[in-house]
Amino acid sequence: MTRTRLPLILFCNALGLALFLSWYLPARHGFWFTIDSGIFFWFNHHIVTNKALLWLVAITNYRAFDSISLVAMGALYYSFWRKETPQGRRRMLVIGFVMLLTAVVLNQLAHLLPVSHPSPTLTFENVHRVADLTGIKAKDASANSFPGDHGMMLLIFACFMWRYFGGRAFAIALVIAVCFALPRVMIGAHWFTDIAVGSLSVVLIGNSWWLLTPASDRVIDGLNRALPGPYKPD
Repeated sequence: MTRTRLPLILFCNALGLALFLSWYLPARHGFWFTIDSGIFFWFNHHIVTNKALLWLVAITNYRAFDSISLVAMGALYYSFWRKETPQGRRRMLVIGFVMLLTAVVLNQLAHLLPVSHPSPTLTFENVHRVADLTGIKAKDASANSFPGDHGMMLLIFACFMWRYFGGRAFAIALVIAVCFALPRVMIGAHWFTDIAVGSLSVVLIGNSWWLLTPASDRVIDGLNRALPGPYKPD
């Protein structure tokens, strides 16, 4: 399986590396800065002129709202869980644990990148801060926003859903990822490229070697056999 998927793995690595270097190498990040600043200033202007947008952005970036993304991911996972046998449910618990472990490891490795990139709300002067406009303690700034942690976790979830539950699950997980990563960009806590370049490039490179080879299956099967509890595989 690894040999047959090797071209796809190498393609994902080349795409991830090219994506990162297209942002990292040019002065002031080249054409990406034009895209980033345009998106930021569009939302930063409209949160003042559009009260509905302001409150939407404020509420969706309040820390407690992050639990809604967990509920959405959990609901998708549960839709497969309820159809499984007891043995299948045990394996799904192990898959969930490995997914979480993967997210932690990739997040830590991503922050070893030689990048220090404050959010747009801390980069530009005389900008509007949602927390100041509403009084809600929304996350509207980050001292180092690259790569986007939140977006990376959502993309890793989507990749695992594709690998173990198929294309339809991946499509739904991708919609969840976009819906819950976008508010961070809208409020200015992240640049668009923190997710579209940073998170995506890390996931393309890291997850390709993990999910497109037998590596994740072997870890999942090994833990499934080793962990105590009922319905262990023979």
